[in-house]
Amino acid sequence: MLIRNVAVLVVPEVGECRVEEAQDIHIEGDRITTIAPTASAAGDRDGGGGGDGGAGGDRVFDGDVIDGTGLLAVPGLINSHTHSPMVMMRGAAEDLSIEDWFNQRIWPMEVNLTPDRVRVGARLACAEMLLAGVTTFVDHYFHADQIAAAAIESGIRADLAPTFFSSAGQDAIDAAVETTRELNHLHPRVTASLGPHATYTVTDDDLSRTAELARADGMRIHLHAAETDDQTQASLDKHGVTPMQVLERTGVLDAGVLIAHGCGIRASDLPILERYADRVAVASSPKVYLKLAMGEVTPIKGLRSAGVPVGIGTDGAAVHNTLDVWEAIRMVALTQKQREHDAAWMTLSDTLRLATRGSATAAGLGNDVGVLEPGRQADIALVDLSGPHNQPIHDPRAALVYSVRASDVVTVLVAGQVVVRDRQLLTMDRDEVLADARELAHALVDLSTGGAVQHYEP
Repeated sequence: MLIRNVAVLVVPEVGECRVEEAQDIHIEGDRITTIAPTASAAGDRDGGGGGDGGAGGDRVFDGDVIDGTGLLAVPGLINSHTHSPMVMMRGAAEDLSIEDWFNQRIWPMEVNLTPDRVRVGARLACAEMLLAGVTTFVDHYFHADQIAAAAIESGIRADLAPTFFSSAGQDAIDAAVETTRELNHLHPRVTASLGPHATYTVTDDDLSRTAELARADGMRIHLHAAETDDQTQASLDKHGVTPMQVLERTGVLDAGVLIAHGCGIRASDLPILERYADRVAVASSPKVYLKLAMGEVTPIKGLRSAGVPVGIGTDGAAVHNTLDVWEAIRMVALTQKQREHDAAWMTLSDTLRLATRGSATAAGLGNDVGVLEPGRQADIALVDLSGPHNQPIHDPRAALVYSVRASDVVTVLVAGQVVVRDRQLLTMDRDEVLADARELAHALVDLSTGGAVQHYEP
């Protein structure tokens, strides 16, 4: 595979991101082998260049060639925290407080979940993400085996955490753990994490057992903690400790964990997290915090000062309404500037680094994805910045952070395979995916069944 004559976003570990024009990206199997200027790469292939300076039919290269002229190659986006099948509840729980969102809508709706319905939702989610340049998603939901099936079919990369509550009983917890083990050996593009729901829905004993299993099996944990400052205060009032202290005393931090949201992480928690910064990450989904009027956003500046990696996610579409990571990237930059009252904080380069390297670390894939470099997985999105909403281009990095739309994504590769070409999904029948979702959506949002999977009372 060759992507010819494309601009490339370069994201160093520190310092300014930049765009290098007129590059050729060579791919063998599932990995990038070379990125080099188009003219010199052509010269290497045919012994001196000339002609069109590219990879035409007279060249030695005889693989699939994608013309990248006028496009910008970026690392495939990573949705570092979501609940993909909740696309089926999109728009069904609006204008509600977080308590009512859970107790009057979402957890009563989730009584209606079945494996087939979860798979239908996951297929829709995978289609939406791939078309928007998302090549990896980090999921936390029920019937994770069905989400895995959708991921494998669609060609996307996924880390899946089968969700469990302590209230569901030991058999349900054991089943979730066993599913996690099975998923870790299912497919090269699928990994799995242990998925206790949250510090307020899973007991300390169950968290401790989860941490022990994670260490014994070499797995990590993905859960919600300190989602709001109210949750943190409730934990202090009831138990005398913050959620981060709960995670430390139960061994979860030591085992390694991705913490969803963390808006209620306090300054006093940062030294705790710093001790485990080599195995802890936080995923931020700021649109959700604004929509549910949660009061705070993830304290990214404090976390970064403690050395804790931060990734960007959408959470579920039942509250975020889309799985558009471009939108989430934009919201992170804006809300962090507002939080710190500092327009110079969360620069373009810092935001892009969070969205790429940071989200890759949050996904547990920091050595494989998140940047376009030789030896990395060939997870690549080609973006067209020619639309009126992006023009004129004074700084392509600014366009990526503040202007780009999901529909600007033209072609997408995952593990070296083209899954979207010329804005068309190649791995699934888009019309069939949409029709199946429309047919089943009403059954998932039906509240007449009664009951709920859980009650929100942190």
